[in-house]
Amino acid sequence: MTLQKVLSYQIADSIDIKAFKAAFKADLHYSDADELFYKTGFNEFIYVFKYGVVCFLNYDPIRISEFLRLISSYCKNAFDQNLTEEFEIHTNAGKNKIGFNSIEIIGADIEVIRLIMLTVSQSVALDYYEEQTNKMLEETNRHTQMLEAKGRLNISATNLKKYIGKSLVLKNRIAENLYIFDSPPETWDDENLNKIHNDLKRTFDLQERFRDIQEGLNIVKDNLELFRDLLQYKNSYRLELIVIILILVEVLNLLAQKIFS
Repeated sequence: MTLQKVLSYQIADSIDIKAFKAAFKADLHYSDADELFYKTGFNEFIYVFKYGVVCFLNYDPIRISEFLRLISSYCKNAFDQNLTEEFEIHTNAGKNKIGFNSIEIIGADIEVIRLIMLTVSQSVALDYYEEQTNKMLEETNRHTQMLEAKGRLNISATNLKKYIGKSLVLKNRIAENLYIFDSPPETWDDENLNKIHNDLKRTFDLQERFRDIQEGLNIVKDNLELFRDLLQYKNSYRLELIVIILILVEVLNLLAQKIFS
C-alpha cells in the first residue's frame, strides 16, 4: 500500500473563491461557487473552501506555508493560529477499510480522494465552529451567573445587540457553508462513493458534532432573548419612573403656585 497524507487548515473566516480562482493558475479539476479542487502534481492536490479552509494532499510543510502565504491576501479575518486536522490515506489496498485516523482504499480514484479531503475539511471547520460556540456559551454563562448572584445584568443594551448579531452570523454561516446532512452529488449514482462518504461521516462524528453546535447556539439564543427581555423591562420601568417623577414635580409646582398665590 502507498501512504498519502491529508492536512486540512482552517485559516480564516472566509476565502474569496472567485478572486482566487482568477489569480491562481493550476489544473482545476472541480469548482463551484464554494469550492476549488486543484490537481497540482503527481498525487498532489489542493482543496480550497469558501468557509476559510484549505486542504492539502501530499504536501510538505514548506510548500504548505508558501501556499498559505499566497492565499492569505484572499482571506477575510485571517487567523494568527490555524486549526488543523490530519488524516492518512492508504491506497492500493485489498479492500476499503476506515480506521480512527486513516482509511484504506482500493486504487486511488480522484473522486474518492476529493471526497476524503472534503470530509476532513468539514471536520476541521466543525472544530472551529465548535470553538466559537463554546466561547459564546462561556460568555453567556458569565452573565447568567451574574444574574443569579446579584439579580442584575452587567451588559449594556448595545453590547447585547452586538452579541445577538454575532450569534446569528455564526448560526447562519454554519447553515450556509456546512452541508453535513447532504451527500455530494457524486455519491448519488455511485454506491462505492456513497458508502465511503457515510463511513467517513461516522468516523468524524460530523452529524453529532453539528447537532451539538446547533444545540449550543440555541442555548445561547434562548439566554440572549431572556437578557433582552430583562433589559427591555428595566428600561420600561425606568421610563415609567421618570414619567411618575415628572408628574409629581408638576403637581408640586401647581400646589406651590396655589399656596403662594
